[in-house]
Amino acid sequence: MSQNGMTQENPLRTLFEEIVFGCYSQTPELNDAEIASYVAGILTDFAETEHLYRIRDQRGRPLHDVSEMLVASDPVYGEAYSFPREREVRKHIGDFSLFFAGMFPMYAQWDRRSPHESLQALQRAGKESYYIVSQFNIFEFEQEAPLFARLAETFDACAHGLTQVRKELDRRKILPHSTPPAKPKLLM
Repeated sequence: MSQNGMTQENPLRTLFEEIVFGCYSQTPELNDAEIASYVAGILTDFAETEHLYRIRDQRGRPLHDVSEMLVASDPVYGEAYSFPREREVRKHIGDFSLFFAGMFPMYAQWDRRSPHESLQALQRAGKESYYIVSQFNIFEFEQEAPLFARLAETFDACAHGLTQVRKELDRRKILPHSTPPAKPKLLM
C-alpha cells in the first residue's frame, strides 16, 4: 500500500511515478526517490476531488480555504482535538499547497492586487506545515519525519518539479483541457 492507501499496482500511480521520477531526476535537489514517490502519491490521491478537500470543519463541511485548514490544525486555539489530528491536517495542508503551487500556480494567484504574494503565502503555509509534520518525530511518526523535513526544505523545488510534471502531462495529452479543482483560498 502507498501512503494514501492505494496499492502500488494502480495504473494511475504507475503513470504518475514514471512522470514524477522523470521530471524530478532532472534536478539534483529533487533526485530523491522517496520524495518523488511521495509526490506521485499526492497526485494519485488528489485525482479524486473528494480527497483534495478531505479536511472538514466541525459541521462536516469540506474546507477549501487554507486559513480555515490552519485553524482546523491548531490544537490550542483551533479545532484540532489532538496532536495526531494536528499532524494529519498539517500534512494535508502541505500536500494541498504543494499540489496547487506546482500543478495550478496560476489558480493559486487569486488575489488580483497581489498575485505573487498569494502564491508565496500558499508556499509558506505548505513549507511550514511540512516542517511541523517533521517535528512529530517519535513513536509511529519517527520513520516519516525525515521525509517531511526534506519536503519542507525543498518545497519550492518540488513545486517547480510539479510544474514540469504538468507540462509533461499536457505534452502527452493526458490531462483534459478543463478547469482544475476549485481554486484554493488563503485568507491570511
